[in-house]
Amino acid sequence: MLRSMGSTTTRTNEPSRTGGELSEDEIFEVLSNRRRRFVIHALKRADEPVDVSELSTHVTAWERGIDPVDVQYEDRRNVYSTLQRTHLPKLEEKNVVTVHEEENLVEPTPELEELDIYVEVLRSKEIPWSLYYVGLAGLTASLLLAVAAGTPGFAGFEAIDVGVFTATVFGISSVAHHVVGRRTRLGNTAKPPELRRRE
Repeated sequence: MLRSMGSTTTRTNEPSRTGGELSEDEIFEVLSNRRRRFVIHALKRADEPVDVSELSTHVTAWERGIDPVDVQYEDRRNVYSTLQRTHLPKLEEKNVVTVHEEENLVEPTPELEELDIYVEVLRSKEIPWSLYYVGLAGLTASLLLAVAAGTPGFAGFEAIDVGVFTATVFGISSVAHHVVGRRTRLGNTAKPPELRRRE
């Protein structure tokens, strides 16, 4: 059971080639819908504009947890319709995609290509990385106070020992966070991050 989902974005240092940038509120508005997140994930993995029919097939497959080849026409038709009527116009309005109506193709804009979007999905027993680091900081501060106060069991340690422990734990955690983070970036894996966490 998924407990919560958050998302973060990072930009490159280069200005948008479209002349405009998405605000934080606009980014969260775009990402608030799972179907739009799936569209963005598919477009970020594509090397060229994607046909709306192909896009709807992938979105349907991800929603139903099946292979694209197993998607039925009736199921895909509903997704196809909502993409055309609702989600693609919204993404185009926010300058995230360009829709070529005559060719029935969709392609990401430079604005979208310059965004790194991370989606954090947690199971019921997991905690977000932000709380993990807060807890880790609290633990190391408590250890430092215990050593400084000469608390029994900690009197034999020096402040430098706590410093080495802190650097080591935070270093290992940072590496783990980086590895996990790569798997939660939209367009970085075959399946969207929120689906991979169910496996």
